[in-house]
Amino acid sequence: MALPAGLFLIMKEVARHLLRRPVVGIVAVARTPSGQIVLIRRTDTGQWALPGGTLEWNETLRDACRRELREEAGAEVVELGGLLGVYSEPWRDRRFHAVTVVVSARVREPTEQPMNPAEIAEVRCFSENELPQGLAHGMDEMLRNALGDKTLWE
Repeated sequence: MALPAGLFLIMKEVARHLLRRPVVGIVAVARTPSGQIVLIRRTDTGQWALPGGTLEWNETLRDACRRELREEAGAEVVELGGLLGVYSEPWRDRRFHAVTVVVSARVREPTEQPMNPAEIAEVRCFSENELPQGLAHGMDEMLRNALGDKTLWE
């Protein structure tokens, strides 16, 4: 008998805490053909965030980025770009110690709804001058550095 998807995700999060190892994740500063930046609104914090997530077993960062953009933002990747930063300060994410790789991406305009509405409330494209402040999980600095062409690694 298969476990319900929600229960599996909860068990996975508990295992991360018990194992006490940093979790590798990837987020994308994803731009549409018109140059807008794709953000997602998280249900756990109510805040906007860059789309992304954690690396799955037997998955490359490139594959994870494509999967997360599709699952969270309903966006298809046209091209994955360069490395914009690596963030590892333990305080950034209260859920676990995350090592977050930030990359650029070009995507088609999002057309699909998020695959997990329990995690993602909304997807929206913003021009640079209308980006919201107070992004989830310390992502303000990630986005600010990316837009300012400052590559940072911690």
